Amino acid sequence: MPLYEYVCESCEHGFETMQALSTKPEDTVCPKCQKTSSRRIMSSFASKIVGTQKPGFAETKAYNMHDERMANFKKLPPISGMRASPTEANSNPGPGESW
Repeated sequence: MPLYEYVCESCEHGFETMQALSTKPEDTVCPKCQKTSSRRIMSSFASKIVGTQKPGFAETKAYNMHDERMANFKKLPPISGMRASPTEANSNPGPGESW
């Protein structure tokens, strides 16, 4: 059951209570003035992540893959690199090749 935070509209008292999801906020009774004029407020929460299929796992894996690819690209020669000067060995077609 979730823990909800409330503020009483009558006495401005803030309190927490554990309730079922189906409980209506307007039915919640203030522990200080015993009135049913409470409103639910947004609050932070904590969660426990178990296993490898946790939120953000796919994003982390994608970042790791990106880093690996970028490391591999750094090993390649630059795209705008200079061509090798023609020599006798690389300017003539080999046997069975044609221009």
